[in-house]
Amino acid sequence: MLNLSVVLRVQSSRQTASFATAVAVKTQTKPPKAKPTKNESKNPRDQPLISCRRSQFNLTQYERTDAKFGSLSLASKGWLHNKSKGDFFILNASVQGEELQQEMQAIDEFLAATGLQLHPQLLENLQGELGIKLVTGIQKQGIPIVHGKEHCLIAAETGCGKTLTYLLPILDKLLQRESLPDRKLNTPRVLILTPGRELATQIAGVTEKLIQGTNLKVQSLLGGNTKQLMMNPQFEEVDILVATLGALSKLVTTGIYRMEQVRHLVLDEADTLLDDTFTDKLTYFLRRFPFHLVQKEDAGTQLILASATMPTNTREILHKVIDVDTIREVVSPHLHRLMPHVTQKFLRMSKADRPATILSLVKQDVAKRRPLIVFSNKSTTSDYVSIFLNNSGVNCLNLNGDMLMKIRLGRFEQFQNGHCDVLSTTDVGSRGLDTTRARHVVNFDFPLHVSDYIHRCGRIGRVGNMDKALVTNLISSRREIDVVQRIEHAARTGGLLPDVNANIRNIINKRIVAEMKKAGVPVPVLGSGNGHQGQEEAF
Repeated sequence: MLNLSVVLRVQSSRQTASFATAVAVKTQTKPPKAKPTKNESKNPRDQPLISCRRSQFNLTQYERTDAKFGSLSLASKGWLHNKSKGDFFILNASVQGEELQQEMQAIDEFLAATGLQLHPQLLENLQGELGIKLVTGIQKQGIPIVHGKEHCLIAAETGCGKTLTYLLPILDKLLQRESLPDRKLNTPRVLILTPGRELATQIAGVTEKLIQGTNLKVQSLLGGNTKQLMMNPQFEEVDILVATLGALSKLVTTGIYRMEQVRHLVLDEADTLLDDTFTDKLTYFLRRFPFHLVQKEDAGTQLILASATMPTNTREILHKVIDVDTIREVVSPHLHRLMPHVTQKFLRMSKADRPATILSLVKQDVAKRRPLIVFSNKSTTSDYVSIFLNNSGVNCLNLNGDMLMKIRLGRFEQFQNGHCDVLSTTDVGSRGLDTTRARHVVNFDFPLHVSDYIHRCGRIGRVGNMDKALVTNLISSRREIDVVQRIEHAARTGGLLPDVNANIRNIINKRIVAEMKKAGVPVPVLGSGNGHQGQEEAF
């Protein structure tokens, strides 16, 4: 039935199918005066920073950085008009992956310069099991601070190696410190909290490779079977516990896991964990840890936060459990900036034309064995994209938060291991996952928040894979156009994205309150779980 719907829309999809062709031949519309050499044609600096269907909007040099939003001519400014369908603009890659790798440093040089002495087995596993011989800029800044047992906030762009920034010094500390003889079962010394099951599995896998040949033991706690664990708990030795917040909080409350010996606590993808959705549960859980005793040996707990975006009210949330002035900040210069080495295309079209467009793009990539990820804003849309592509002869995996645990388990690993080259997912697949295979991200639904766009783009162009990567955005609604215009303005003024607030629930609540006040409706007191749920369903 889905195939038939495409056939019936052949006439209307001709314009949509031409998008890929139009973009591919964009440099042919105006032949160059002199034919460039082979090397020159590959240089990103030989093309405009922004290429548009209407060439008067092309950009060859950045506008002034202090330009206010609305003061610049944007290619997307007229996209609210129905006649704008078929228009597009492209943010061309301005640097090559090789240039970014020049900022990295050999591990031996880094250790010699900082005076750090990491455990020999840890270094051997880092280079042998993970194949890592260079450290990134954020790792050069962050590893010495985490190793010094200071509270630390690691804020850096996606795919730059934040996980190893905290894992290496923490594991080195564990290997240097002998295990206590009277340790109890299910009592970890390191706790890593994540918002998603796939990310927890990934971090546990990396940790497992790093601790091979040592006496350390890692365990992952994913949820989905929490009741079964409470009825029939398992007790064993564990040094590093990687868990989702919901599952762990229940098992700690019932006494199955004990937290009194945790000396290092990591909030990975801290922006999501600090969202209003988790805030009450998280702050209640964190109050049990003695962060104020961090400098005392075997007494306090070190807090580490890692994320590519942060809520604007981070200090307000954290001050309930810790003195925020004791947290050292390690911030990348590329934070909240558009990725300069990834080409990003924005295509204006109607919603009815999106299925034909996505099918055309996916078939081109599959033919070239080019792995891609298709993002949607809702689980139902992600289901539709997966069913539509599979019925059209394209093998596609589906991954979203509404799937049952037993169905969801292993889906991401199938994509990462190469069993399937197409993944349809929601933002559950955009947080922290190491998708080094992916070369192309398609936003079937464009994200309605800038922070989500940053995370989705971060699935490609990651450390360990600097091959040419592409983001294709299908734009079809008024709210999407509002976000696109702000991104285009940022691209024209140097790439710094404004007002990046990762607390999505807080943004939604404020919008609802503003609309209620405007309509003269009494505003209820926010904070109850039921009230939040009702507000979310309204959108």
